[in-house]
Amino acid sequence: MSQAFLKLIQTGATAEVADAVQDDPALAQARDPQGVSALMWAIYSGQGMIRDFLLLQLAAQAADLDAFEAAATGNTARLSTILDDDAASAQALAGDGWTALHLAAAFGTPTAVALLLTRGARVDAVSENPQRNQALHAALALGRDPDTVRILLANGADANAMQAGGFTPLFSAAAANRRDRKSVV
Repeated sequence: MSQAFLKLIQTGATAEVADAVQDDPALAQARDPQGVSALMWAIYSGQGMIRDFLLLQLAAQAADLDAFEAAATGNTARLSTILDDDAASAQALAGDGWTALHLAAAFGTPTAVALLLTRGARVDAVSENPQRNQALHAALALGRDPDTVRILLANGADANAMQAGGFTPLFSAAAANRRDRKSVV
């Protein structure tokens, strides 16, 4: 994926992204050097319109989502198929060091989180990136669904686990200005 296309995604240049993909449909499936897809960059950048556009383009191209994309978009049907075919996907790491559980907790749905946990994802898995955090940190820092947090806690997530810098999940919730943090942690 070119830096120019990545920059368009990150800045939310929706029309420019659409034009670029129309000119070169392969861009919808592009990945950066770490293997992170254009779709994941749209999700990471909080670009919902671009995420939805890329999902439509991928569907039109009959391109299957990988486990990380399926987890982050809450596509439990696709995620279940992947886990049926390769149970180890529940514990695999994306090129940028996140597990599918981290991504489901941060961006996906409680249903995707529950599916991953029932299929072998480790609730205490630590990301292999500078954050060195667990899914509960991701859920509280980036997620917006208290049910996700409840599911993680009910499955043994440690509310006192420390990520890089010594931050606990509660600190992640406070830093993200989570107003529901008292009801879930």
